[in-house]
Amino acid sequence: MKRIIVGITGASGVIYGIRLLDILRAHQVESHLILSGAAKRNIRIETNFTVEEVEKMAGRVHGVDDLAASVSSGSFRTDGMVIAPCTIKTLSGIANSYTENLITRAADVCLKEKRRLTLVVRETPLHKGHLELMVKAADLGAVILPPVPAFYSGPKSLDDIIDHTLGKILDIMNIEHDLFKRWGSVTKAFNPHRT
Repeated sequence: MKRIIVGITGASGVIYGIRLLDILRAHQVESHLILSGAAKRNIRIETNFTVEEVEKMAGRVHGVDDLAASVSSGSFRTDGMVIAPCTIKTLSGIANSYTENLITRAADVCLKEKRRLTLVVRETPLHKGHLELMVKAADLGAVILPPVPAFYSGPKSLDDIIDHTLGKILDIMNIEHDLFKRWGSVTKAFNPHRT
């Protein structure tokens, strides 16, 4: 069974992490959830979920300040970690090996153990400092995966757009899915002006 750490931080777009937990559960992947304080606030602001409902989607929940948690050690085997969404502050902590909380510590463990680390960086526009942090994290081994929608499959809803990003995450984590139509399987070009 796969085991994946999910970090949800305080950027807009907490629905990415919430939906990821739901998908991992459906695929029988053991998930270990870490929520930042700002993520908890954004769950209340941006969604109809309660923090408790989100936590129940995870196989295990770890406190963001619990640096003695299992996921803080390289000896605890995982298939990697996804931070969705990932704030610039969290990106900065990871890029600079500043492990002040369990999210950045677990990410640092993934990097040092050569495990997959996917950062769904949610900020726009980006200044040079943000871009330099992304380059630094990528040089350390992280995958930078901003939630950028694709339109070739003709999304019909916000859920379709969210699922496209989540499908890209699952591809990186080597989890089979059918969340979006792959290029080559699309038979008709999407035209938003077609009536």
